[in-house]
Amino acid sequence: MSRESQMSLDDAERTSNAGGNATRMVLALVALAIVVALSVWLVADTLKVRFSRDVARLVFNDNLEALDQARVEAGSGADSIRVALAATTPAEETGPYIVVSIADRHLWYKQGDSLLFEADVATGSGKTMVVRGSERTMRFETPRGRLVVQRRDSAPAWVPPDWHYQEQANKRKLGIVQLTRGEPIRTKDGAVLDVSGSDVVLRSPDGTLKQLSADDGREIVVDGNIVIPPFGTNQRKYPGVLGTHRLYLGDGYALHGTNQPQSIGQAVSHGCVRLRNEDIDVLYERVAVGTPVYIY
Repeated sequence: MSRESQMSLDDAERTSNAGGNATRMVLALVALAIVVALSVWLVADTLKVRFSRDVARLVFNDNLEALDQARVEAGSGADSIRVALAATTPAEETGPYIVVSIADRHLWYKQGDSLLFEADVATGSGKTMVVRGSERTMRFETPRGRLVVQRRDSAPAWVPPDWHYQEQANKRKLGIVQLTRGEPIRTKDGAVLDVSGSDVVLRSPDGTLKQLSADDGREIVVDGNIVIPPFGTNQRKYPGVLGTHRLYLGDGYALHGTNQPQSIGQAVSHGCVRLRNEDIDVLYERVAVGTPVYIY
């Protein structure tokens, strides 16, 4: 065989090997892409299932505040803050409307130029709090703009968000522990903290079962930690904190009564507009769902 023939065979073999390597590389990349796509799909499907499960649980427990917050965080809700500045102004309203001045801490219920009712209020404190375990900072402000009364509630119970328990823990220099249904917490003295039906209970080492109570500022504490009860339990519902009535504005904000009438006229709330119970009683009887609320 001539030298030229041998070189041609070598070139052909190298070309063949290069082509085979390229084919194998393409197949490997395709397989990798398929694996990545399947992984992404599985993660997304798992998150979707978990979200659906959590929402179903919230619906079952009738926790409307948590549902509203979940919708906002998921980007699927009508965030009142983002859409607050509407085209209309109080002067253009034909029906009754409410105006709240944050600076004056005062509320007016009007129709046209007629004053139907007025009252002093308490508004957001403006304080901030860094959420534990994250870099997120919460600011407790009353939102400005045009909101709308979405719901009217009689004798509302406050369902504290998770930040309430962190706020209490910060004040009292305590830790935080989350209690989950089906996952009891064992205390240092051998007792067990658990959920039974709609109540948080403590089972002592001798088997005695005690139903625990909780209220604003009197949360359940075990081993130096404030316990965050599951949604739907009675220990996660604080009656009386929101007063006698509530006019819900969306995204967790509302006009409501209070069990602290001495706070009226101050900037002390977590964003809601507080009124004395006798004043929110008047508004509740007069204000309909759909009434505009202008906050400035």
